[in-house]
Amino acid sequence: MTTTAATDTATWTDRADRIQDSIEQLYGAPWPQYLHNSWPTADSDDATFNYWWLAHLIDVRLDAHERSGDPERLEQARQAHRNIVERNGGSLYNDYFDDMLWFALATLRLHHATGDVAYRDDAVALFDHVVEHGWNDRGGESLAWRKQQLAYKNTPANGPLVILGARLHRLTGDDRFLRYADTAFDWLRRTLVGEDGFVEDGINREDDGRVDTQWRFTYNQGLWVGAAVELAATHDDAALLDVAARTAVTAVRELSDGTVFRQEGEGGDEGLFKGVYYRYLGLLLDRLPEQDARRTELLDFLRASTDALWASVPEALDRPAANDWNDRAEGRVPYSTQLSAAMATELRARLDA
Repeated sequence: MTTTAATDTATWTDRADRIQDSIEQLYGAPWPQYLHNSWPTADSDDATFNYWWLAHLIDVRLDAHERSGDPERLEQARQAHRNIVERNGGSLYNDYFDDMLWFALATLRLHHATGDVAYRDDAVALFDHVVEHGWNDRGGESLAWRKQQLAYKNTPANGPLVILGARLHRLTGDDRFLRYADTAFDWLRRTLVGEDGFVEDGINREDDGRVDTQWRFTYNQGLWVGAAVELAATHDDAALLDVAARTAVTAVRELSDGTVFRQEGEGGDEGLFKGVYYRYLGLLLDRLPEQDARRTELLDFLRASTDALWASVPEALDRPAANDWNDRAEGRVPYSTQLSAAMATELRARLDA
């Protein structure tokens, strides 16, 4: 049956609410599974515990709560946090430093949303655990990707460390957070950021000192943008906004067709990548002057890509967005992909409000 694109919802606020609701409608599962890993749910392989996807679900629910003030969205964020800890055997920690930092960033936002100091303390505990077990000087002082590969360093680990370190410094005044953030940022700039601002994924994955230039992912660009914006705020350094803007524009020119980002994989983890870009693009757009031509270019891309996203989903939202927003979803679609759609839609709703 042919479905009609979901074009008649009146405002982007309405659309953001509908995308939020679709996450549970399309993927909801009994506790403790909470969400099936893919749609259609009858075909979902739920054996994998996607710790870091759930961390982003917390962020997505908090986006809706901040936009609407709806206490139900805040409770959904709390539920996702509880689900991670329960399914992780009561522990905050796992073997992947980037996973734990995503969780820490979302948990710190929960602290700001609720005032609950336990969330703040958990975010600090995650930061300290990551530094204790993953920070080393192999290839330059920086953070490893996971406990089993301490010589492999990448943007997905060091980018969120910078963002979290800057935020914890501003919250607590403790300089140790900022020292790690500044050091990781400088390592990234020296090691993985090109002259045009394009950010490579990682180095030394196979213990040969090579940079993985074949992995050209939107979330690396988004993380560098977020890191630069957070340090610009912390150091009151407007030059870092130029650093962020150069990468944000380069990402659009290098990784999109001018309207949407090209497909980065078959789904799974890759489904979340563009959502990370949109999240930190929002931070940059909040700080770039309105007269800056780069802000106009980035806003135009945001509007074009979210228009394409909305045109590609059925009016009933009885199936999720595809990984490529030019197409309709076919076959299995992981909920990571729907989280990216939610992040972009929430950003559009906030900026168009």
